[in-house]
Amino acid sequence: MWAEICQNSGSVITGWPRQIALSRSPFILATTKTISQEDYDMARPVTMFTGQWADLSVADLAQKFSSFGYDGLELACWGDHFEVDKALAEDDYCAKKRELLESHNLQCHAISGHLVGQAVLDIIDARHQSILPPYVWGDGDPAGVNARAAEEMMNTARAAQKMGVSVVNGFTGSSIWHLLYSFPPVTPEMIDDGFKLLAERFNPILDVFGECGVKFALEVHPTEIAFDLYTAERALDALGGREEFGFNFDPSHLIWQGVDPVEFIHAFSDRIYHVHMKDGIVTLDGKSGILASHLNFGDPRRGWDFRSLGHGGVNFEEIIRALNVAGYQGPLSVEWEDSGMDRDHGAKEACEFVRKVDFEPSQVAFDAAFDKEEQ
Repeated sequence: MWAEICQNSGSVITGWPRQIALSRSPFILATTKTISQEDYDMARPVTMFTGQWADLSVADLAQKFSSFGYDGLELACWGDHFEVDKALAEDDYCAKKRELLESHNLQCHAISGHLVGQAVLDIIDARHQSILPPYVWGDGDPAGVNARAAEEMMNTARAAQKMGVSVVNGFTGSSIWHLLYSFPPVTPEMIDDGFKLLAERFNPILDVFGECGVKFALEVHPTEIAFDLYTAERALDALGGREEFGFNFDPSHLIWQGVDPVEFIHAFSDRIYHVHMKDGIVTLDGKSGILASHLNFGDPRRGWDFRSLGHGGVNFEEIIRALNVAGYQGPLSVEWEDSGMDRDHGAKEACEFVRKVDFEPSQVAFDAAFDKEEQ
């Protein structure tokens, strides 16, 4: 349960203290957060995650998304968008990247290491070669791939620090995702081992994140160690609640599972380090379920799919309200995926949608006027 306690003075909440006691996470019990008026002086920046646009150069994307009205780019660590090895090896790499973005009036608030992060906990097979840099894949030996992926995530924190960003979004992978349906029977110890492996492999990574002053934001997502609210709590528990680890909130991966995205925000209000604006829709017709029947994205027979913003089932107004209560003032980053729509049309429309749906919280108590003496 969560509660908002406001103290009124005249028609304005005193000093704009918005004191919030919330949580259902064991590490945020009785969290009290004070949000000042100054926190809401600027609108949240609208950015575009470049991960689905790796076929285009970052220079082309900067020009394109600037013309669409975006404030910045969330740079993916693949393609030429943000190359971790070059960022560390070349003294001027990050400066040149910033200069390119700024020449188009764009900023970078976060970088994303989803693909390499997936290989930290996963049981490695041939699929991973297609998503990893050759120097991380190496000879494909699973233990070596896991180790090199962990080292690359440490280097990603160092590169983020050099780039001047404080958040790296990403995946963890999972050694126990294949055990989701408990047949053959899965013992509790098997699941426990998966979270112990998270602690074993990610605590050293998070040590480097802490040294660099950078946060890791896990995108809660199927195939990750945390894919819903309760597994997110277990992940925090396994890592001792350390502050370097939080979440990249993305409602599109929750709604088709039947998880309320607003409940997730309330549960982890001070762990929302970044936000993806992404829509999805459930279209169960009695033939295909939420497991999607091994049908590819875009197949109309699937039980659910991703949609361009405003064309799916996510209630973004309630999400904005929950983010306001949580005091989140970071980027609202569009992750665009819709197999049924032209992507340039969708990306431009998505920017307009986010600006329309975003709003500041009220600074005035709704009933204060009744207490105000007539002049």
